[in-house]
Amino acid sequence: MLLNNPAIRVLFAGQALYWSCSMIGITLTSLVGLQLAPLNSLATLPLALLVLGNLLAVQPLSLFMQRHGRRPGLMLGAGCGVLGGLLSALGVWLGDFVLFCVGALPIGAYQASAMYYRFAALEAVGDAQKGRATAYVLGGGVCAALLAPSLSLWSRNALEAPFVGAYLLIAVLALFALLLMARLREGAAPRPARAGWAEARALLARPLVRTALVTTAVGHGLMILVMSATPLAMNFCGLPLESGAEVIRWHMLGMFLPAFAAGPLVDRLGSRRVVLLGGLILLASAATALVGMREAHFLASSFLLGIGWNLMLVAGTTLLGEGHSAEERGQAQGLMELGNSLVAACASFASGALITGIGWVAVNLGMLPLLALALLMLLPARRRLAAG
Repeated sequence: MLLNNPAIRVLFAGQALYWSCSMIGITLTSLVGLQLAPLNSLATLPLALLVLGNLLAVQPLSLFMQRHGRRPGLMLGAGCGVLGGLLSALGVWLGDFVLFCVGALPIGAYQASAMYYRFAALEAVGDAQKGRATAYVLGGGVCAALLAPSLSLWSRNALEAPFVGAYLLIAVLALFALLLMARLREGAAPRPARAGWAEARALLARPLVRTALVTTAVGHGLMILVMSATPLAMNFCGLPLESGAEVIRWHMLGMFLPAFAAGPLVDRLGSRRVVLLGGLILLASAATALVGMREAHFLASSFLLGIGWNLMLVAGTTLLGEGHSAEERGQAQGLMELGNSLVAACASFASGALITGIGWVAVNLGMLPLLALALLMLLPARRRLAAG
């Protein structure tokens, strides 16, 4: 499919570029924030504002793409990544924490657009290939996992002012993504139905839709919460930046390598069982983090965290498709991304205060009630399906 479908190739490459930008940001942004922020508890504020930018952009981007197509919407998102990288680099160069935070907002809009790559892939293939198309586009992140840690370590000292080069590199990678998206062929998408609050309430009244939204939001929010705190926790343990980059590499491999198996797993076992499997792996991640705070513990827990996120995202996305019609796709997808962004914003804002206030152990223990909520949501959806 990657060889024969130009749209899937473009989206695969775009995913690799986006996650390279994201991985550089995950590795460095909280550390830069710690240097520039007036208070240690504000160290993860730039990451939180990145998620807020995502939250503010995700629904307008969905409506924009409904009216004008995927290509211009995805180009607009990548253009925001260019702007955000330049503003962040200027903030680091000037030592201006406020400007650095402002730069995070358009990078968040770039993130919002990249989250629609998997939906664009669905429109580029027939019904029999949708699972593989989603998985292959998500799998583009494997390239980022292999290359981005080395890029982040190199770019942090590429210029005389530390870390400026890293954010200039984000702007360059986003520019390449913009040029790629200009080559995207529009797929076949149904004309959207009316998209308003009444239609949103009708979707939310369906157990399958609610379950899909909650499971993906919990998986995404927990991933953001823990990964925002990980570089700081490792820094507090005296581990070097090189160790942090390696941990992030394995986290990204965990996020994207399973994509090539998650689609077939969903087809064979069903969405609910894969959500359950993803939740159990996230529990294993938290348990590993609670065992110790050596580099090996951070690496193993982050790898498991990525696998759990992937399974819950792929299974939740598939489950969402079972609960709405083709004409409602834009509204339903927008609701899913809005929910993911909202939960991730709360997780990012909480992360810095939690890690500096009550510690790494509390961050991982906080995963447990949210995972319990997501897994309990599977029960009414299953009963409703059986009754139908």
